[in-house]
Amino acid sequence: MNAFDRSIKIAPSILSADFANFGAECRAIEAQGADWVHVDVMDGHFVPNITFGPSTCAAIRKHIRGVMDVHLMIAPVDPYIEAFVKSGADFVTVHAEAGAHLDRSLQLVRSFGAKAGVSLNPSTPASAIEFVLDRIDLVLVMTVNPGFGGQSFIASQVDKVRQLRAMIGARPIHIEIDGGITPETAPLVAAAGADVLVAGSAVFKGGSVETPEVYGRNIAAIRAAAEAARMSVAA
Repeated sequence: MNAFDRSIKIAPSILSADFANFGAECRAIEAQGADWVHVDVMDGHFVPNITFGPSTCAAIRKHIRGVMDVHLMIAPVDPYIEAFVKSGADFVTVHAEAGAHLDRSLQLVRSFGAKAGVSLNPSTPASAIEFVLDRIDLVLVMTVNPGFGGQSFIASQVDKVRQLRAMIGARPIHIEIDGGITPETAPLVAAAGADVLVAGSAVFKGGSVETPEVYGRNIAAIRAAAEAARMSVAA
């Protein structure tokens, strides 16, 4: 992976891709400007949906040239961390709410060789990660309640992003946003301090592996909106 930086990164969620064509979809979004590929793992227990396991991650890893960003919405999480790291994940993000020992879970991720992320549900305060800031490489703010794609953005989370940015200070920790990201909502979180934007339907809508240029236009629109908002704050 490249050295840490706070430039805007777009991470399309393959939850919105063609499940029967994952390899081609991953190649298409990267060719069209995706910075990371985001994999939403759901267990039907911690969240009300079931998606992918380590074998799916291992299969698509062969088609991803850049960062594979794996978001574990599962509980318990610790028994599965090693398998997801070995599947080729660059980042493994666990939920603060998914177990009693967040510090231990984050240590596990790093011990197996991946970068460690922690995710916060909408009702979980920023203070939940105060004492693990030196264990993490990424904090993911859920701007929808996890479990399904295509939900509406929860605006109250923008203040949480600001709080996290102040807490992080100069630490090399990414702030990632997942849920309801569009060219309209991306500026809100980018101005507040986010640098990684997960987008599912907003990237994949209207396109396909046969018409990947649509993905490129969608990615470019989200990036341009986020970067413009960041520049207006800096001005």
